[in-house]
Amino acid sequence: MSRLWKGLVAAIFAAVMAASVAAPARADTWNPPANLVTPLNQVWQHVESTYGDLYGFRNYGWDQVFVNGGYLNFCVRWDSPASVTAAQRDAIHAQLSRQYKKWMDVMAGHNNWPYATVPIKVVGWAVRDRAQLKWTDNSVDIYVNDIRENAPQCSEGCGRFFNRNGSYPRCPGGVARHYDQSLWLTAGFGGGAGGDWGQRIGSEYYLGNLNSSDVHILLHEIGHTFGLDDFYDWTPSGVGGFIMKAGSSTVITEFDRWMLRDWWRHLKNRYGR
Repeated sequence: MSRLWKGLVAAIFAAVMAASVAAPARADTWNPPANLVTPLNQVWQHVESTYGDLYGFRNYGWDQVFVNGGYLNFCVRWDSPASVTAAQRDAIHAQLSRQYKKWMDVMAGHNNWPYATVPIKVVGWAVRDRAQLKWTDNSVDIYVNDIRENAPQCSEGCGRFFNRNGSYPRCPGGVARHYDQSLWLTAGFGGGAGGDWGQRIGSEYYLGNLNSSDVHILLHEIGHTFGLDDFYDWTPSGVGGFIMKAGSSTVITEFDRWMLRDWWRHLKNRYGR
């Protein structure tokens, strides 16, 4: 459940303002519940003192949403010997969208956030052996036996992590077929990892939770993609369990929601909001 972008070198960022507006522009608003003001301040002070290049880094989930004008594309890294049916594929995609929506709904209509929704689209799958994927349609691009980190890798030419300027000259499908993040599903993997590159969780765990309301490990890792920290060695004053404190909550709590909004409060000026 580690946050993997600390200390990364800042990249070129091109902000594209567009698409579905959740609410008319309005003055800056910051009105957390009184009991959360102190712990939120403690969290942000901790972030400022521990994150390398906090304000210079330009590939948080926030940046990706704005570069695209309000959506995110994914590629699935199927790091498992198991086969996948078309029905399982579609269920994997749908659950990813539902879990992402839980975070993005926190922002809708809040403090001049411009997007009513942030659609999630899976544009590709990476696999060791094409025979593992039991479908013949062309709904997603398929990358076969391109191994990186001992796991199938979606085309680097199409990945936002590898092309920070938002241009994809080496991606056959261009911008439309690029992916911002990877959903990396690994057989036998316990826990999770997350960052600007996407999220990694166990394939068995995810398949076993395709109908669950809250896939809590994935929710935690998505939080990291948008900058939220881990809380292994400290807890803010006056708060108990929350999704970003691993093992203490299986749902996004009010404190998690306000931590996400606090990130937006501190970064929104870079997008002219």
